[in-house]
Amino acid sequence: MAEYIDLRISRDDLTLDAGGQPVLLDGRASIAQDIQHMIRESGLLVDIIANRDARARSTNLVRITMAVDDDERIVPGTTVIRESALGEYWLTATTVKYGSISLQLGA
Repeated sequence: MAEYIDLRISRDDLTLDAGGQPVLLDGRASIAQDIQHMIRESGLLVDIIANRDARARSTNLVRITMAVDDDERIVPGTTVIRESALGEYWLTATTVKYGSISLQLGA
């Protein structure tokens, strides 16, 4: 049995299988989804995208990085956020048990 299990959320709703049952996530996918939700709920990403002040954006990127690194399932110091295009960010981090994760961050 997996240590981390979660319900898959897509488009702000439960994802159901063909039989109408909730789809489950475990391991790396569960951690990645939790991190996406934590970032979304913090409101920092929306502020980054909406803010024209480069210093304020940079400060909020550091705040997100620190929050992800504080997750006990993430190896501290491994979180990196890169802007691949204007307003498009990618986060990578290494989990303690499941290797690396990579997430596209969107508002």
